[in-house]
Amino acid sequence: MNLAVRDIRHKLGRFLLTCLGLSLLLGVVLSMIGIYRGLVDDALSLVRAPAADLWVVEAGTRGPFAEASRMPGDTREMVARVPGVASAGAVTYQTVETAYRGQTLRLQVVGYEPGRLGGPAAIAQGRGIAIRHGEVVVDVRAGIALGDRIRLGRDDYLVVGLTRHHVSTGGDPVLFLSLRDAQDLQFLPKPSTYRRDQARGAPPPATDTINAVVARLDPDTAPDAVAREIGRWKHLGSATQAQQEGILVQSVVEKARRQIGLFTAILMVVSAVVIALIIYTMTMDKMREIATLKLIGAPDSTIVGLILQQALAMGGIGFGIGLTIVNLVADSFPRRVLLQSEDAAMLGVVVMLVCVLSSGLGVRLALRIEPAAALGG
Repeated sequence: MNLAVRDIRHKLGRFLLTCLGLSLLLGVVLSMIGIYRGLVDDALSLVRAPAADLWVVEAGTRGPFAEASRMPGDTREMVARVPGVASAGAVTYQTVETAYRGQTLRLQVVGYEPGRLGGPAAIAQGRGIAIRHGEVVVDVRAGIALGDRIRLGRDDYLVVGLTRHHVSTGGDPVLFLSLRDAQDLQFLPKPSTYRRDQARGAPPPATDTINAVVARLDPDTAPDAVAREIGRWKHLGSATQAQQEGILVQSVVEKARRQIGLFTAILMVVSAVVIALIIYTMTMDKMREIATLKLIGAPDSTIVGLILQQALAMGGIGFGIGLTIVNLVADSFPRRVLLQSEDAAMLGVVVMLVCVLSSGLGVRLALRIEPAAALGG
């Protein structure tokens, strides 16, 4: 006869209600871990989309994601002629807000040259941009349907393709635009501003500007060697793909990672305290039963096993329910929640360890109960 199972069956409703409350707490912990994983994956999706080996940026800067970088548009041709470079593409990055179906929509706009590097990694629906003006590809998270039109700046654009998991570091959906359209959107002033500048004799605005050049190298070429050559002879900054990913994570995601990690640690401490208090309360409710077991000669190992098994059962059931709830509502979160099996398994082990440690308070109380307490009134 298993005493833990018999005790749980005797007070099944209260036990399940306790497991449900614990599952909500552990569900929040799982959500925080998933939000962090999704934050990093979303941030890296933008820098990984071109599948480049090398990023060329303005000298003295660390790239278009960490700080501003502006270069002449002909920099791409300069980079393409460097020995070891197989192909290159010019890109621009900017954040815009526009109205769509009566709502304000915030987008990360990426301008690239169709047919060159810099476009989306894959098209989920529709096709890529085929002409230099009037077509866009946008991520499905923007909520824009294929074939709809969206207004950016002074022009309307047709949505010809949809992507998945292409978002900025801030969670904004990414919209891909041809380089010329993106340059006009970013650098061309409004008509009223343009007329005013022309009236006072200002020079025409320079729109042939880019933020970075992405390059793919020959198979046997070392990215570090090409990066040093570009920095030495072309007076430009450069970073390998791994370095650009590191810059993005350290500059943009690091503070969010620390904050989410702190909240997760606090929640785990709270979970440990809650489990300890619950086990302690359940042990106090069974003081007479435990005293009776001692009176009839039950060994301490039986009593310890009773408390420990209940703690593990409560942690296991609570973790299972919490994991199920998070999986069901993950798509409803404003930010992407990426739950990895390794993280879930690691958290499950931590929860079991916390249950074992937290049950120590109840075990200590149980071992101090005198057998004579069973004969009290």
